[in-house]
Amino acid sequence: MKNTTIIKGFIIAGLMNASVLVFSRLFTNLTIPEVDPNVMSNFGLVIILIWGLAYISVAKNYHQVKWLVGVFAIEKLIYGCTWAYWILNNSISDVYEKDVMAGLFYSIYGVNNWVFFVFFLLVFFQLVNAKHND
Repeated sequence: MKNTTIIKGFIIAGLMNASVLVFSRLFTNLTIPEVDPNVMSNFGLVIILIWGLAYISVAKNYHQVKWLVGVFAIEKLIYGCTWAYWILNNSISDVYEKDVMAGLFYSIYGVNNWVFFVFFLLVFFQLVNAKHND
């Protein structure tokens, strides 16, 4: 992947995480934490925002933090698996009935995590295989 594409990918990943501010209505949406209180409490949503800021913070210097990029991939894998488990054991239509924004959040967040898991994993392998890295 080209450097400019990767930089944009990190920024987009961060902005996607920051979208929790919209879906949670600045942490006032009670349905999101009610539906999955272990992962998506308001504290959990703040942590998602912090991860997003971390992605943006290394966007232009990602090549200097290859192991952190690997951590980002693992983090996205964990959230993706957590979402898949949630989807298999809950009714997304029930969430939409309670709150459309919460339904959209639960519909999107897992797919987003799988997409960026692949992105971070590809960047990590590109960095590991680059000749200029130790």
